[in-house]
Amino acid sequence: MWARSVHFLQHTWRRLATGLCFVVFGLGGLVMSLTALPLLKLRAYGDPQRQQQMAKAMVQRTFRFFIGFMRFTGVFNFAFPARQQLQNCRGQVIIANHPCLIDIVALISFVPNADCVVKAHLWRNPFMRGVIKSSGYISNGDPEGLVDDCERSLAQGNNLIIFPEGTRTEPGKPFRFQRGPANLALRTQNDMAALRICCDPVTLIKNEPWYCAPKTKPTLTIEFLRSVPTTSYQTEQPSIAARKLTRDLEDYYNKVLESNGNFKT
Repeated sequence: MWARSVHFLQHTWRRLATGLCFVVFGLGGLVMSLTALPLLKLRAYGDPQRQQQMAKAMVQRTFRFFIGFMRFTGVFNFAFPARQQLQNCRGQVIIANHPCLIDIVALISFVPNADCVVKAHLWRNPFMRGVIKSSGYISNGDPEGLVDDCERSLAQGNNLIIFPEGTRTEPGKPFRFQRGPANLALRTQNDMAALRICCDPVTLIKNEPWYCAPKTKPTLTIEFLRSVPTTSYQTEQPSIAARKLTRDLEDYYNKVLESNGNFKT
């Protein structure tokens, strides 16, 4: 009876703490947009690229704090073994599955020179608009200029984080990848870094309210799977090469899914 009561209190606390974390995240973005980020613009006045790099560094430190805050409040455990393999990564397309709402926050917290493609509606979000704009994150609202923007970011040495599914992973379903990441890697002649994100037990999945906390505290793990060279695909016509690379990546991730992460080669 006592153990059941303790478990109930812990579960209730995680639900409340999850709400608190989202409030802190939203207010933190608003405060940064109104204070720290405008000051950075003054420090690097006349140098937009330096402004964006400074803003990205500040966002990364802030996201690290947020990850620590979620760990402190008992909402999540985190394990990032991919950090070591990516510490010298530069100018690469980084792909990963996307099981959880906070995946991008976790990735940006440790990926060096992280850049990402942001959904267009977030540019209108009053809490995040200033952060996104100041950091130079790329909007998907302009399909015509999207590849050019991504190519420019990679040329500047940024590591571009992309979820090839285009949306959050649905538990129990096979991966279905879009061709955008493959097209980009082939066009820029960059290798790809494949990561696996695992949230156990699953939470903050697609179409699930934030307050549906699991009965046990979840752990979000991000591991490095492999580097994906693109040289062997360059001999094909661009459309065929992108289709083959996308299919190979999709097959590989599905094998990883079937083997519960034990398939790496």
